[in-house]
Amino acid sequence: MHAKLIAYISQYVNLPLTSEEQALIVATFQPKKLRKKQYFLQEGDVCKYAGFIVKGAMRQYSVDHKGVEHIVHLFVENYWANDRESSTMLTPSVYNIDAWEDTELLIITRAEMLDLMDKIPAMAQMIRLMDERNAIASQRRLSSTISNTAEKRYEEFAAHHQQFVQRFPQHLIASYLGITKETLSRIRKQGTK
Repeated sequence: MHAKLIAYISQYVNLPLTSEEQALIVATFQPKKLRKKQYFLQEGDVCKYAGFIVKGAMRQYSVDHKGVEHIVHLFVENYWANDRESSTMLTPSVYNIDAWEDTELLIITRAEMLDLMDKIPAMAQMIRLMDERNAIASQRRLSSTISNTAEKRYEEFAAHHQQFVQRFPQHLIASYLGITKETLSRIRKQGTK
């Protein structure tokens, strides 16, 4: 299970991991399994862990006052699941994170991650690069949401996240894109003509 995380870190950065660093990573990240629909984080709880997904799929969402789910993130293998605001600020989360499929994760606390970043240069470099790429992706998503038509948003999503289109049902993808499932159904039908 840890071999996938070691490979991920090695592919992400140009700093090789020593055998001692790999052993420290293995000792720090703990395996966790979630059944489909089991929570990793519930609204109102402080996010204590970040999880690297080894196998499976998850979603992060909020629920509005009408009971409607709003998908914030979708996660599959080689993605990290957590609520950064809650774990950083130690505030109750406004999100739920649950397993969409049976999922296997490697989990780590924020304190443990900060410790590894101090001890392992490759971890620090990986986190910095992930933060930069996450900021860019968030900016692009925000820009797309406020500037593009529903058709264009789906086209970009499908082009960049084909694995999500194959793994998640239409109503979750529609929620992620901020459109109704009927609109997404119409867009997909028009695309197949």
